[in-house]
Amino acid sequence: MALSPPTRVVHSVVVPVYDEADGIDEFHARCSAAMTALGEPYEIVYVDDGSRDGSWRRLEALRERDLAVRLVRLSRNFGHQIAISAGIAHTVGETVCVIDADLQDPPEVIGELVARWHEGADIVYAVRRERHEQSRFKTASASAFYRLMRWLSEVDIPVDAGDFRLLSRRAADALVAMPEHDRYVRGMVAWLGFTTAEVSYVRDARHAGQTKYPLTKMVRLALDGIMAFSVRPLRLATVMGFVVSASAFAAAIVLTILRLAGHISVVQGWTSLAVLVLLLAGVQLITVGVLGEYVGRIYNEVRRRPLYLVRDTDERGRDVGS
Repeated sequence: MALSPPTRVVHSVVVPVYDEADGIDEFHARCSAAMTALGEPYEIVYVDDGSRDGSWRRLEALRERDLAVRLVRLSRNFGHQIAISAGIAHTVGETVCVIDADLQDPPEVIGELVARWHEGADIVYAVRRERHEQSRFKTASASAFYRLMRWLSEVDIPVDAGDFRLLSRRAADALVAMPEHDRYVRGMVAWLGFTTAEVSYVRDARHAGQTKYPLTKMVRLALDGIMAFSVRPLRLATVMGFVVSASAFAAAIVLTILRLAGHISVVQGWTSLAVLVLLLAGVQLITVGVLGEYVGRIYNEVRRRPLYLVRDTDERGRDVGS
């Protein structure tokens, strides 16, 4: 199916790439084999998100020998979520499957996702049933995060479903039309609605290289998800303010009664007073910090900068993200 440029593309695969030179050839071999097995025309859109390790040269070599390969090179590293969005914006297929190049998500599962699409689903989630060779901390923290997001979010975000998923053309177009900058694609896809289905799979160990999601980036992604799809942090800050104020008021009443009853003869307790002042200051700073996170995201939106800039692409690509 990939021997000549297809006039009609049925399936598009979006692959964000950041410093994956060591594993990109193995990924492409498995991905193209999985797509060829479907028996329908396809394209594989690689998005180089500012790689520094020679990934772009590897991708250009792939394009030279495989006409199903399309390339998008961003002007710098914009982040995983924006790279996914850029790739989806450059697809033309009737389905769009997003998958990372590290081979933790097996390309062979794409056939199962496509089967669910043929059954009528617009969005097919790949749900992790098991994770191979991941630390207990990573597994436990990921599980806790997904469940926290489900509790906080105002939309139903599937538990244990990452960015590996399939979108119908109308779902992909709807996602591209959403312009927010601090993107949490998993939540945005869940917000779309449409008909959904799930496919469970076993997540493998990384084939090569190092993880591109250290703890700092995981925390940043978690904050983006929480702030983008929930105002509960603001409500919790309000509740915390009421609780602390009510506690202080009750303490004042109790201390006044004890003073009038003669149980307290002199003013004392400077240590407890200092602790109380620090507690109130901490509550205020937490509340201001929560407000600052939301205001910062508003600031990012009102500047109206493009989501990304493209440094290089093929003749059918777009040059600037919107």
